[in-house]
Amino acid sequence: MTRISALRAALSGALLLASGVSTFAADVTFMMRNDHPNAVRLELYSQDRDHVWPGGGKDYYLDDGETKEFPLSCTQGETICYGAWVDGDEGTYWGVGPGDKEQCDDCCYTCTGGETEEINLVP
Repeated sequence: MTRISALRAALSGALLLASGVSTFAADVTFMMRNDHPNAVRLELYSQDRDHVWPGGGKDYYLDDGETKEFPLSCTQGETICYGAWVDGDEGTYWGVGPGDKEQCDDCCYTCTGGETEEINLVP
């Protein structure tokens, strides 16, 4: 590394620290229970960046009566909302619904590590 390259790298690092920008990774587990008599599809949506879990055009699946844990890696402090809907009926939904298109009062969580309380999807 040349002296100029080293100075640039040091200056970049100092500017990043001075700006207060920090992105720390964290893990959170969503605990979901499907108490609906039909199977349910689920996605988790970041409200702070363009990211969805599981992503890649896929979704999570919960059979009727099933409880599952959905661990994910996220950015510390990131807000994540769940959207769930009855398999084959996107008009019956919970949280922000399919595609993160709806409003909700209590379907979002802050990524701080740990796990959510059990979230019951009831009819």
